[in-house]
Amino acid sequence: MKQTKVALITGITSQDGSYLADLLLKKGYKVIGTIRRSTSTVRPNIEHLKGKVILEAADLTDQESINQVIIKHQPDEVYNIAAQSVPADSWTHPFYTGEVTALGPVRVFEAVRHFCPKARIYQATSREILGGVKGIEHANESTPIFANNPYGIAKAYAHMMVSCYRQSYGMFVCGGILFNHESPRRSLHFVTRKISTGVACIKLGIKNPPINEIGEPLVDKNNKIHLGDLNATRDWGYAKEYVEAMWLMLQHPTPKDYIIGTNTSYSIKDACKAAFDHVGLNWEDHVISDSKLLRPTEITDMMGDYSLAKKELGWEPKTFMKELMGIMVDADLDLLKNQS
Repeated sequence: MKQTKVALITGITSQDGSYLADLLLKKGYKVIGTIRRSTSTVRPNIEHLKGKVILEAADLTDQESINQVIIKHQPDEVYNIAAQSVPADSWTHPFYTGEVTALGPVRVFEAVRHFCPKARIYQATSREILGGVKGIEHANESTPIFANNPYGIAKAYAHMMVSCYRQSYGMFVCGGILFNHESPRRSLHFVTRKISTGVACIKLGIKNPPINEIGEPLVDKNNKIHLGDLNATRDWGYAKEYVEAMWLMLQHPTPKDYIIGTNTSYSIKDACKAAFDHVGLNWEDHVISDSKLLRPTEITDMMGDYSLAKKELGWEPKTFMKELMGIMVDADLDLLKNQS
């Protein structure tokens, strides 16, 4: 009888971690997920996974906690999803971002190297490592790394360490250079979820909308959503599809880094229009750019060329921005309808 594969997911409560857990469970894996120690027991993204996964307390800033999980479970595959994952927060939390997002992956690599060296590792990289690159419309695996914010720089360090551990120790480590990927499980710190939740609040007449990242209501008294640079552009895909690419990387015979994107580009204005159109409202009546929400530096416009992933892994995106915003708006309408 074939032995059940064991997968460890750091950051299982995140958008990506929870979708990845869903996928691996369907494939028959035993799934271990790490969570940070907390008195809270409510974790919305994995409430449906209670009793289906094993949760272990561990933190990317604490080497011993990672060691103990690796020693205990001896995973076949390790997916390092955990991070300080909000680029906008990296300016206000630069030290923490460095500790978690840059050094955290190295702690995972070291734990695997010493205690479970045959395990295959997926490291969640980000298109933000290419944030300052100019003159390149379609990024591929050969695009030079040039990050321009603390989050991107931390991710760039971790990404370069992926190659270092492959070359230095012969470890099976892959880096997924994922362009922006969204879903109803995205946190309110991210613009697509702010848009979809704001649309739902306005459509339903929610009197007490959620609070945004600067401590203000997501929708003001005039039914306006406050966002940053409306002209900023992104390559947006569906997180539920992107986790399959993570899994496919670890099934490939050779460890490599792959760009995962949709090879499309839309502005925040475009995303707003798609979301408000979905409920029959005019986005221009309900969205304003707020200087308090602008980044000190903005990443350059770039699309993710996924052709290598399609050729070698058989992966390609199926859901694009307009459909994705509709999915997210519908999910937030369902979530908030009981509060109207």
